[in-house]
Order: sequence, then C-alpha cells, then structure tokens
Amino acid sequence: MSNPSEHPRRSAVVTGAGGGLGRDIALGLTAKGYIVFGTAMSSEEVQDLKHASGGRVSLAVCDMTKEQAVKAWADGVSDALGDTGLDLLINNAGILTPGPIEVLPLEAIRREFDVNVFGALSVMNAFLPALRKARGRIVQVSTWTASIPLPFNGPSGASKAAMEVFSAVYRAELKSFGIDIVVAPAGNMRTGGPAKTATALTHIADAMTPEQRELYGQSFATFADKLNGMQGAGLESVLAAKRVIELAEEVPAPSIAPVGDDAAEMLRAARQMSDAEQDALRLRIVGLN
Repeated sequence: MSNPSEHPRRSAVVTGAGGGLGRDIALGLTAKGYIVFGTAMSSEEVQDLKHASGGRVSLAVCDMTKEQAVKAWADGVSDALGDTGLDLLINNAGILTPGPIEVLPLEAIRREFDVNVFGALSVMNAFLPALRKARGRIVQVSTWTASIPLPFNGPSGASKAAMEVFSAVYRAELKSFGIDIVVAPAGNMRTGGPAKTATALTHIADAMTPEQRELYGQSFATFADKLNGMQGAGLESVLAAKRVIELAEEVPAPSIAPVGDDAAEMLRAARQMSDAEQDALRLRIVGLN
C-alpha cells in the first residue's frame, strides 16, 4: 500500500483572496482538497476566511506594491510547501480606477499599474522557484476590456492588457520548465466588486471641478449607470470562481479562455470586428453612441 505522504495534497496560492472572486476561488479550491495560501487586505478578511474554510486557507495581509513584503510572504509560503513546490498560482488581486483619463490624477493611474501590473509581476517572480519544483501553473485573471477597451475605464483595460502581454512572454520563457500560463479574461460579475465600483464612480464624479463636470459629467454619469447595470446582471461570483478553477485544471492548458458568456462574446468581437466596428461597439456598450 502506498504511503499517503508520498502523494502530497495539491497546493494553490490566490492573491486578493479576502473578498469577491478571490475568496470564492480560495473556498472552491479547498473544497477540492487543495492546501490554499493567499493575500488579503485586512486582518478581518484573514479571520473571516479562516473561519469560512475551517482553517484550511492561510491568508496573510500583504501590500502587493511592496516588493520586499511580497517576497517575504512568498518565501514563507514556499518554505511551508517544501520540496513539493507550488502547483497553482492564481493572480487575481486587482483594483479599478474608473474615470475620464483627462480627469483622473496620474497618481491614481500609477497606483492601478502598481497593483495590477508590478504587484502581479512581483508575485509571479517570487513564486517561480516553487512553481518550477512542481511544474505548476499560473492563471492570470484578466478582463475583456483588455481586448475591447471602454471609455472611462482606461486604467483597468490598459493595466490588464499589459499583464496579458507579460503572460504571453512568461509562457514562452517558462515553457522549458513545464510551467503553463493561462490568461482568464473575466466578464461582468456579481461580487463585492459592483458596490466598490459604484463607490469609486461616485467618488470620481464628486471630485470633478465645475469645468470637468461640464465636459464629462453627463457622459460619465451615463457610463456609470451602464457599468453598474452590467455588473449587477453579471455572472455570479461562485460560478465565475468555478470556471477559473476549471481553467486551472484543464489539460492541456489553454493560453487564453474567457470567464462568462459576455467575455467570450467580447473576445470574439476583438478578433472579428474591424477597428471602426470596435470603436462603434465601445461607444454603444457605455451608452454614448
């Protein structure tokens, strides 16, 4: 009879696991028997998920924009995993900074890239030694707006598009180590996200100067209504998480695969439509045609 310790449990790391999609992914993986580590924004989130998972998810509060903090956290997780290494890294953490590019402070756009791009890169690099040991897989959660960018949603689409390019490069650079990279562009989801988005939209609108409000107030309000409506009608977070986990386990690994019907439709539009058709589509989606 084989010794159970010879068959170690599969391991996963999920960033941004304290709430929304990341939380559902972490719980979905533990239900499948994975040992799960991840990052959260607050000690309340850490405790909440510890409780919800019966102690099977180990989260740490980690600021993704601090490279040394990321490295220290990743080193601790990698040490805990030992020689078996890491089977799965789900890069899910991200922030959203909606608003007209002219109105958004450059600092806010830079912050989004700090989290969505440089934070994600530092996590991937920090876990590569552990992923090499297990010939593991990275799933980069993206968004369809990386393929069909929307007005007033520039930083999100641009930062995720940057990560899609980095993912394609990593896929080539890491192929010889047996590490797969899957890009998973998500559609609209019903998570804690919509409430956060609504707050962010209100915050940007309230911060506009009278001149900016005259230029963008009405069109931005139309966009905000449309975006809130789309998120409210989106895929349930638990179903989106289930899809991400499917992609994490699919053999062979897909290079890019949508999460949700709307994401599939948009990726198709990006492949098949002319530039002029895409320009018309992006205005239509946000109600500005």
